[in-house]
Amino acid sequence: MENFKIIGISIATSNQNNQAATDLGQLWGRFYNEQISDQIANKESEEVYAVYTDYESDFTGKYTTIIGHRVTSLAVIPDGLVGKEIINEKLLRYIAKGEMPNAVLATWQEIWANNIALYRTYNADFEVYGEKSQRGADSEVEIYIGVR
Repeated sequence: MENFKIIGISIATSNQNNQAATDLGQLWGRFYNEQISDQIANKESEEVYAVYTDYESDFTGKYTTIIGHRVTSLAVIPDGLVGKEIINEKLLRYIAKGEMPNAVLATWQEIWANNIALYRTYNADFEVYGEKSQRGADSEVEIYIGVR
């Protein structure tokens, strides 16, 4: 799970001044409204990934978000989409439970608030939206943090 390839749509954003909330809301809207999932070949599964990468510094700086699918190959990347290989040596796993997206946001706030930041690599972090992610108050989303 540490290393994989993803194809999807991306945006550069920051957590400053609530910018990520606006940008990521728009990116998720685009992903579903433009049926990006249907444009991606060689998908490993129907799980949707939100990857946070290309960190300028840490979670307070700029970074890139990619929403898409894990793929077996980056050989075919449709126009307007991006492909990237994600490499992490070790990961910490969290599970956000409850109404989405509030549960995911609360879990990230917990991650930012505790000292995990000292151990983060800031190579790539990601969320996995599987079949349990659309169950209202019983939803679950896995969050993986790259660590040393």
